[in-house]
Amino acid sequence: MMVHSRPEMLQARPEMIHDHQTAPTQFVEANGIRFAYRRFGKFGGVPLVFNMHFIGTMDHWDPLVTNGLAATREVILFNNAGISSTGGEVPPSVEEMAVNAAAFIRALGLAKVDVLGFSLGGLVAQALTLAERGLVRRMVLVGTGPRGGEGMATLTPEAQAAFGGTYAHPEDVWLAVFFTPTEKSQAAGRAFLKRFRLRQEGRDPEVNEKVAPMQIEAISKWGAPRAGAFDYLREILHPTLVINGSKDVIIYTVNSFILQQNLANAQLILYPDSSHGSQYQYPALFVADVTRFLDAEVPCPIQKETDHG
Repeated sequence: MMVHSRPEMLQARPEMIHDHQTAPTQFVEANGIRFAYRRFGKFGGVPLVFNMHFIGTMDHWDPLVTNGLAATREVILFNNAGISSTGGEVPPSVEEMAVNAAAFIRALGLAKVDVLGFSLGGLVAQALTLAERGLVRRMVLVGTGPRGGEGMATLTPEAQAAFGGTYAHPEDVWLAVFFTPTEKSQAAGRAFLKRFRLRQEGRDPEVNEKVAPMQIEAISKWGAPRAGAFDYLREILHPTLVINGSKDVIIYTVNSFILQQNLANAQLILYPDSSHGSQYQYPALFVADVTRFLDAEVPCPIQKETDHG
């Protein structure tokens, strides 16, 4: 795979001068794709690369999460191929999305990264880590599931209802997707939407109409039942933190348990009264849990001889 990158993007990074709201959108080219990305945080350690959910852009991340994690490490947000301000086309498989993600990371001149994947981004993070074992140090999987996971061959009925609903404001769809119907969870959702809008200047355009069908095709291929569906997970030896809500109806919570049971070196955290966007309902707790995991000398309670730590 040939990677073409702009040398001016590979210069040494200064100490933190930007955050989620102010980091400029930059561009780097790899494999003929012009990737849009933002970098901010505490530079010098292993960067944390965020992989986004279905029909999301860089501006769909919660500033409390990104800024919270950026206090102790460099955070890199990017749009994969065909998404918003990134060029190219959305590929029809998760594995091809992972190839593009790897090309992007290498175009930045990075030899080792931690990866965080949310929902569809979690599928990409798994495929990336499996294919590029030396590139990834540790992995955080949020609201996601394995190949052939339960209810993953198509969008769940709850997901279809949420994305097919009618809302007073387009962004209100995320109240149904990310949060449970309880008063406490919906209040957390409304607070998230306020934070969601904090970045006013230089926001990404929303995805075009070509994105959702291609992403659904990729998700369906990944989720299709098959013999030995979980075998690949045993080949991923990297320390992994799996986080989800106790009542995820978009990628059912049981799939997080399947990940933890089949990955060689994983731990699982479930947050109460929360759905697909549990990290946005409990942002401070999420940041603390992820920071502890990424910074720990021994990242998992039971250390394996195969730990890539």
